[in-house]
Amino acid sequence: MSDVPHVDVVVVGAGISGIGAAYHLTHECPDRSFVILEGRSEIGGTWSLFRYPGVRSDSDMHTLGYSFKPWKHEKAIADGPSILDYLHETIDEYDLGQYIRFNTLVERADWSSDDARWTVTARDATTGDPVTYTCSFLFMCSGYYSYKGGYRPDFPGEERFGGTIVHPQEWPDDLDYQGKNVVVIGSGATAMTLVPAMASNGAGHVTMLQRSPTYVISNPDKDVIANTLRTFLPEELAYKLTRKKNVAFQQWLYRQTRTRPEKVKEKLLGQARKAIGDELVAEHFTPTYNPWDQRLCLIPNGDLFDVINDGSASVVTDTIDTFTETGIQLTSGEHVDADIIVTATGLQLVTLGEMDFTVDGEPVDFANTFTYKGVAYSDVPNLASTFGYLNASWTLRSDIVAGWVCRVLNYMRATRTDIVVPRLRPEDEGMPMRPWAESFSSGYIVRMAPMLPKQGDREPWVALQSYSGDLKLITEAPVTDDALRFERVTQRARHVASHSPQEQQTTSV
Repeated sequence: MSDVPHVDVVVVGAGISGIGAAYHLTHECPDRSFVILEGRSEIGGTWSLFRYPGVRSDSDMHTLGYSFKPWKHEKAIADGPSILDYLHETIDEYDLGQYIRFNTLVERADWSSDDARWTVTARDATTGDPVTYTCSFLFMCSGYYSYKGGYRPDFPGEERFGGTIVHPQEWPDDLDYQGKNVVVIGSGATAMTLVPAMASNGAGHVTMLQRSPTYVISNPDKDVIANTLRTFLPEELAYKLTRKKNVAFQQWLYRQTRTRPEKVKEKLLGQARKAIGDELVAEHFTPTYNPWDQRLCLIPNGDLFDVINDGSASVVTDTIDTFTETGIQLTSGEHVDADIIVTATGLQLVTLGEMDFTVDGEPVDFANTFTYKGVAYSDVPNLASTFGYLNASWTLRSDIVAGWVCRVLNYMRATRTDIVVPRLRPEDEGMPMRPWAESFSSGYIVRMAPMLPKQGDREPWVALQSYSGDLKLITEAPVTDDALRFERVTQRARHVASHSPQEQQTTSV
């Protein structure tokens, strides 16, 4: 395999996490070689894939943005194109484009302890030709959902519908909804973005059809404090202070939902009642669960409430009996007319980029692994992955994970070790396998839970959904502990590995 290119690190994915990883690698591990393998023809991940009307962040950009690059726009809740521009700026500013290999769709990764390296097999998305790299460390930054398509249940009678059915993940550029009756099935962040965007931009009427209500919170799309700070403080300092403020608020709000759920619930419902009245809130905006058992939906400047109040949109809470030629027949007997039906029914979660993994010839089933600090996986060497927060901005955690990877790489260089692998300690044997996101009941998480890695009941075998907790567990804690093994493949082992794998020797550090 001498003609196969080898790098120290392969990063999979050129979205918000992969670009951030590239920055950290260039600044914290400047002597390490790496490439970013991106299966699509453009950067941005989510922010270039999704093109539905109104696509935007549902976190403020002072925390969804990178710690090392200030968000400069007036709006803290930003539209997709603005976020994509920010990512392009990051690549240009730090000259990261040189590391990206586009149209390189990674399909499998095979670890060899004999060689202390991964063989990463990809396919050229334009020609179909195989592409192979080897690397000493594999960093998965491919997100948590399938790029092949969203979650799309089969609806009875949908073949009879005479209009257009579209999923937000596959939005056609030429979809004309002007003057049309649109039904958006769903009540998550995507639905609550689509409804006001389409209703205020020419749709005849937009109906949000939900099986059950979701909590919403209305905040301004502009951060007045951030914009004020920028007028008299250096940009980086203003950004740092705003980021600190917003992180603190996110954490405080989440803690309140865990310790005082009824108070938070009443606050959220009270805000909605002021906007649209008691009756609509009781019928369509009062969930049966506590806030943050599922993700809160942000509606900037109350835009969803505005289109409900002006009559251009409405909400129906019911279940679907069948699609008809002209719309949807509901279980209650009501019929909702539609020219266009949007199935905003969620994402299809995947485990580590829809790839196949083997370790020394044995397939890896991540569902049977324990996560190490939510970063790595038991008995899987030289691999880390980014999985962001469900209750805060994704990038807060991607920054933490990338920093950990760089510290591990630097420790390995300093100690001349070749392998880093989390292994259960004797006291961890028989540890219960808890779900990855134990207290989160959103459908897209619950559907995927059996396939995701598991948590234990003790550190470091946990995946905290806590920024402050992760700072202590991952950033501030020493790189070494008694569950993370650093091993050196001896020169003799390297020499005999190709002849007798049983004779391989490792030295623990």
